[in-house]
This record gives sequence, C-alpha cells and structure tokens, in this order.
Amino acid sequence: MNEINRQAAEYKGYEYKKVTVPSEQAAMYLDGYESFGWHTDERFDESHIGLSCTLNLRRDRKILNKMELIRLQRNFEASMEEIITLERSKTSMPQVAALTMGIIGTAFMAGSVFAVTANPPIIWLCILLALPAFADWIFPYFLYKSLLGKRKKIVEPLIEEKYDEIYKLCEKGNTLLN
Repeated sequence: MNEINRQAAEYKGYEYKKVTVPSEQAAMYLDGYESFGWHTDERFDESHIGLSCTLNLRRDRKILNKMELIRLQRNFEASMEEIITLERSKTSMPQVAALTMGIIGTAFMAGSVFAVTANPPIIWLCILLALPAFADWIFPYFLYKSLLGKRKKIVEPLIEEKYDEIYKLCEKGNTLLN
C-alpha cells in the first residue's frame, strides 16, 4: 500500500501541444514556448515538411499561474504571426510591381509580333512596340531591387519592435515560472 501511495505522489500529468512553424523561426518558437512552461517532448522528433517544422511540446498540467501564462503565450503567438506577415510583406509588393511590368512588356512584344506577321508586315510598328517590350523585360529586376530596399527600410524597424515585444512577453512568462 505504501508503494501505491508513493507512485501516486510521483505521477505527473502533462498537457501536450503540436505546433507547425516556419523552419527558419523554429528556434525562436522553441525559446518562446519554454518561457511559458513548454518543453520539447523527447519521445517525438521534430518533423520537417518543406519549409515548415512541427514541434511536439508538453508541460506540467499543474503549473502555477497557468491562466497568465496562457495569455502571454497567445500574445507571443500573435506577435510571431505578425513578424511572419511583415517578413512576407517585404517582397510581396516589389514582386507584384516587377511581374506587372514584365507582363506589360510581354503585351508589347505580342503587339510587335502581330505587327511583323501582318500581311503586309508593318516593320516600323514592330520596332516601335519591341523597344518598350525589351525595356519592360529588363527594368523589372532593377525596380524589384529598388522597391525591396525601400520596403525593408520601412518594415525592419516594425519587426524589431515585435521582437522587443516578444522578449518582454517571454521575460514575464519566465518570471512566472520561477
């Protein structure tokens, strides 16, 4: 009977969480989740699927300050999602602008081809349409680089603010654990 009481006293219940995150952010997610009482479940390996990584986590069910830790954890997760969105926004607008310019160049080239294949061929129109077509095929690279640089200058400070916010959340979570 004494052994049964000892085993009951040693039992520790866990709650489990499986999270799929971008591979380049996996270390940041692990550090953050550890600040809220989560630890990697060593019985399961991290699985990498393409650009994402699945983390298997667990923590003690009877953790102190659980409600506050859950609130901080949700804020952490929301901030991480905002960082991922901001990272994507760096390239999305420059990409759209460059692709649009390339498509316009292709339309000019199509007009040029139609002009040269007309009966009789209209060579002057072919040349007139081919010049902006080639320009619109070359210029998007420089447009992309220029817009990317401008966008990075705007987004980088916002990302740094989010990281500072995350560090404060993790600090609060870590103090609640200790």
